[in-house]
Amino acid sequence: LPGPPFTHQQMPRKMVYYGQTSCEQDTERYLDVVKYVFSCYKKEVPLVINTMGWVKGEGLLLLIDIIRLLSPSHIVQMDVCDWKAMPPLTPEHVHFSAGLHTKGKQQSKCKQLGVGSMESWKYPEGEDMSAPQHKLLYVHPEFPRAGVAGEARVHSGILRDMSILGYLGHLQSPDIGAVLPLHSLVPYQVPFNAVALRVIHTDVAPSNIMYAVNASWVGLCCIPEEVRCQTEGPVLLTQTPVCDCLGFGIVRGVDMEKKLYHILTPVPPANLRLVNCLLLGNIAIPNCVLVGQQGIEGEIPYVTSDYNYSI
Repeated sequence: LPGPPFTHQQMPRKMVYYGQTSCEQDTERYLDVVKYVFSCYKKEVPLVINTMGWVKGEGLLLLIDIIRLLSPSHIVQMDVCDWKAMPPLTPEHVHFSAGLHTKGKQQSKCKQLGVGSMESWKYPEGEDMSAPQHKLLYVHPEFPRAGVAGEARVHSGILRDMSILGYLGHLQSPDIGAVLPLHSLVPYQVPFNAVALRVIHTDVAPSNIMYAVNASWVGLCCIPEEVRCQTEGPVLLTQTPVCDCLGFGIVRGVDMEKKLYHILTPVPPANLRLVNCLLLGNIAIPNCVLVGQQGIEGEIPYVTSDYNYSI
């Protein structure tokens, strides 16, 4: 757990490519992803859930949804000095508070009806009557500015770039020597009709889909349905699937004549055979990968310094 994530990357047991750095635009799919990943937890070992730092407004409501969904045994809540925006997440608070997509249990109706015991108050069918039983470990620092986020967004972007670079490092030879630029690495050739395609974060016209995919970071995924295509492709999905992600790659070229994607990825061939879906999200290849290409004369592909910021 300690230390920068990019220094000790491991292949997860279960992974889904959400495709965005924030879940604000699609909280329902975020919860579906959480459910899907959590479904493979076999309870043979303790599980530590690292929640997001988004705890204001809808973020707090979403956190209550997640607590309700996953029923943790303990919650560690680290507060910020002089910040009263977030209540202690006691079992009672989680039980009675409405989340973003789940309802809290109603405590006042029994009193309004003048009913002495809870037994006569019927819960809707299928609702769990038991209140959450987690233990709250509440840490409240006394010294000022403890826990203030500061430049968290900038730091998270740098750490994300470092994680991507660390992942791409597996494409390099283990021998200590010069780092090979992307255009010196041999890509896999993948026929258009062998994989389904989906842009997660925005709508792209089918006629422009190849412009979007070219030179992009993609999740290499496996959907349960067989990819069937009568033509030479491409195969476009109409909805974003919640499915296994086996790793990541860069579409470093698109051959429109031969109908092939050229993909660079460190995912081993045995796993690549299972990949039948490419998901393109709002995650960019780090600038240094494109700008630092050696041996290129003239303009660097996909890089421009002549940019009008008023657009």
